[in-house]
Amino acid sequence: MTDVLGAPIKRVEDPRFITGNGNYLDDIKLPSMAHMAILRSPYAHANIRSVDTSRAKKMPGVIAVFVGADIPYNPPRILATDSVKWTGEGVAGVVAETPEQAYDALEAIDVDYEPLAAVVEVEKAIEPGAPQLHENAPNNIVFEWSVGDKDGTAAAIDGAEVVVRQRIVNQRLIPNPMETRGDIGWYNPGTDEYTVWMSSQTPHIQRLLLAAFVTGIPEHKIRCISPDVGGAFGTKIFCYADMALCMFASKAIGGRPVKWVEGRRENYQSTIHGRDHVTWIEIAGKRDGEVTGLRVKTLANLGGRLSTIGPGIPTTLYGRVLSGCYKFPNVYAEVTGVYTNTTFVDAYRGAGRPEATYVVERAMDLFAAEIGMDRAAVRRKNFIPPDQFPYENPSGLGTASGGAKIYIDSGNYEPALNKAITTAGYMDLEAKKAEAKARGKLLGMGLSTYIEVCGVAPSKWIGAVGEGWGAAMWESANIRVHLTGKTVVTMGTQPQGQGHETTYAQVVSHELGIPMDDIVVQHSDTQGTPFGYGSYGSRTSSVGMTAAIKASAKIREKARKYAAHLLEASPDDVEVDGANYFIKGSPDKAKTLQEIAFALDLAFDAPEGMEPYLDETAYYDTPNCTWPFGTHIAVVEIDEETGKVDLVRYVAVDDVGKKINPLIVDGQLHGGIAQGVGQALWEGAVYDDNGQLLTGSMLDYALPRASYFPKIELDETVTPSPVNPIGVKGVGEAGAIASTAAVANAVVDALSPLGIRHLDMPYTAQTVWRAIQGAKGGQA
Repeated sequence: MTDVLGAPIKRVEDPRFITGNGNYLDDIKLPSMAHMAILRSPYAHANIRSVDTSRAKKMPGVIAVFVGADIPYNPPRILATDSVKWTGEGVAGVVAETPEQAYDALEAIDVDYEPLAAVVEVEKAIEPGAPQLHENAPNNIVFEWSVGDKDGTAAAIDGAEVVVRQRIVNQRLIPNPMETRGDIGWYNPGTDEYTVWMSSQTPHIQRLLLAAFVTGIPEHKIRCISPDVGGAFGTKIFCYADMALCMFASKAIGGRPVKWVEGRRENYQSTIHGRDHVTWIEIAGKRDGEVTGLRVKTLANLGGRLSTIGPGIPTTLYGRVLSGCYKFPNVYAEVTGVYTNTTFVDAYRGAGRPEATYVVERAMDLFAAEIGMDRAAVRRKNFIPPDQFPYENPSGLGTASGGAKIYIDSGNYEPALNKAITTAGYMDLEAKKAEAKARGKLLGMGLSTYIEVCGVAPSKWIGAVGEGWGAAMWESANIRVHLTGKTVVTMGTQPQGQGHETTYAQVVSHELGIPMDDIVVQHSDTQGTPFGYGSYGSRTSSVGMTAAIKASAKIREKARKYAAHLLEASPDDVEVDGANYFIKGSPDKAKTLQEIAFALDLAFDAPEGMEPYLDETAYYDTPNCTWPFGTHIAVVEIDEETGKVDLVRYVAVDDVGKKINPLIVDGQLHGGIAQGVGQALWEGAVYDDNGQLLTGSMLDYALPRASYFPKIELDETVTPSPVNPIGVKGVGEAGAIASTAAVANAVVDALSPLGIRHLDMPYTAQTVWRAIQGAKGGQA
């Protein structure tokens, strides 16, 4: 049998998706199912004097109308009661026979609001006299957190030959998965149990949160199912109020299933946003290019209320990677989380790592420009040498508050940089700029030599008090070899488009020596899969699949012992070659795994003390994170007359360790790069001063299109991770982490002849034209 591990196999789940045979949440139709709509606040900040639902209850098809006071477990604010904190916060719910009837009835609900002053910008939110959102957060400050060597970094900056300072903004984004969120809640009066279908990345976590922290319903009374999930990008990790609302509504109307599916405009207001940092950078060093210190102060906008792991994004996943792939001897970061009258902010593809990479890579370009040194040379000079891995950050960025540590597992950064600049023609940049200038274009080339932390994470590290998580992060897998020879793999991770049904099958096929066609991968249902923490942070391949490898090893060992019984030999004399088990020196007398499964599942002749059936579960807690890296280079041309930016070339050399499926890796990189470029050039969520979302639909929020991109040129280096048996590092977020900084640096490089050293994103034609006019002394 040909080994499929590492092969570019087409995804086995794709036929059902591209033929319209997927089963997404809104495809589910249950008998007697009712439909819910949620009334959302038109104000960003207001007190609720009263809510009158009497007219709505009389509307055609209406079954029930609920407000916050009706819900016994409303303290987590399933529906707002006394006040609203952002435009779009839920105030009431209507259950009706049809979706249209439910939405019509929303207009008959009369809410008496007392509008209050709003604040949407983090810098203004912490000013004296700013509108206060919550009594327990004076000055709207949620937390003040720091990491690194404060004194050492201060001394490095004070004594440096060169110090560069810059304020930068990482603007708010709206994630836009293809499928919006939704839930179906069904209460069974006969068993007093709940089933919740949800478009979620984390069904097991949602069951735990709904039981232990929201409703008080025993966990074994709740079953959560994630059907096919049409994209997520982090937005579907979290526990949302509508999940519990659908559960409550179903019980309140006698056990009829209740479905809620958000519209796209509703998604823009009620599902989390991403990024939204204002940061002050100080980078210090010597004129020979050595960086001696980096100090960062960040205000992180968390929105009007906290999302599930909102505080963990700008702390653990941002502050702890602010040294990038460099041997900075001194790093210190202060992060302040701030409430504003905006939608809550949480993990969006990359989740803290794109923000950190943007800070570090803009800082490196600013430093290189200040000392007049080549940008690639500055990076080379500061790379962590390949003989220093595993690498412990000298400022303690990898040390959690309880003392647990993580290390950069492996790396060799210069070959990726060299390969990228060679492919992109970096050494011919000045000639390229001159040729473009003759056409009325300003050409720029931007580098991003990134690193990210993946495979989150050792439980003792990520769960440390003060890190914004308070959770374990181990993973699970179960493998059963049926009597008929088919192998069923169930796991605690949850796909949302990454191809897990393919890659898990490739790994298990490699481990057990059985064809992929004989492997069935199941997931998404808390009743039929072992508990797991879901998929995000590029953790599935390094953590989840290691659990599958450990379960495979248990299967293989039990099969070897039973093969010894069948072959009348000692287990120590049985060798394993793929799916064949045989006595040393006699491979022609082998028993196959399927034959062993058939015999052991029947157990007519099982040896004393051996349990029937090949069925094994494994749990795995990784000892360390994994650290993908690489170099991305973007080439842009700017029309000097209009300010329009065109991305004309994109080169990416990534090192994600060993690959399970190169075809899937390339797809992940393409998608991530598109999202990162989208942030740099087009995307941005904009609120007015009253907290109204001005970019509340796709007519106003500019998403990238395929036609905006050149061919993306991918290449690789391969540095296996020592953390897991496959040697993988993770790839799901790499493109989004590297690309924003690459494009930003390219745009600034193109504008640098005009004396422009920094410009905040997105680089729309209007923004760039104004910068050009300002630099030329014209009216902007």
